[in-house]
Amino acid sequence: MYYCFLDGLSGYFQIPIAPKDQEKTTFICPYGMFAYRRMPFGLCNAPATFQHCMMAIFDKLIKDIMELFMDDFSVFGNSFHLCLKNLKRVLIRCEETNLVLNWEKCHFMVQEGIVLGHKISSKGIEVDKSKIETIEKLPPPSSVKAIRSFLGHASFYRRFIKDFSKIAKPLTKLLEKDIL
Repeated sequence: MYYCFLDGLSGYFQIPIAPKDQEKTTFICPYGMFAYRRMPFGLCNAPATFQHCMMAIFDKLIKDIMELFMDDFSVFGNSFHLCLKNLKRVLIRCEETNLVLNWEKCHFMVQEGIVLGHKISSKGIEVDKSKIETIEKLPPPSSVKAIRSFLGHASFYRRFIKDFSKIAKPLTKLLEKDIL
């Protein structure tokens, strides 16, 4: 199995805002009043709108030759030749829709790679070992904020940890009111 991992360049900013809707993004600062022409980070519906745009652009390719989450695309094929053919289809679609990629973050024709903190390979989805090492090196939590932070890090991998909720229950109990 071969993969190509592609990354969109400044994803949100590639989505134009309809002229009639630009006034809804107006903001005032010391230099005047401005409105966005392209979708900025921070708008309440920006993530859903962006994902919807990506799904529309790659509608006929998703699940068949690629997967996507926001601006991270994974193109795959059972052989080098097939992956290359699939990559060509995706790149043509990017070109047709003026979708720009961040070439520094793209990896082509590899047999494994890291996507959103997970190792992707022919074996399936696995935990990225470097993330586990980071969690192991965290100091023992000594405040409510530190407990929340630790649980947030660990929860990211809950699907790989059998009985995670049972294991995390003592820490979760510490988050209850008037415990600490």
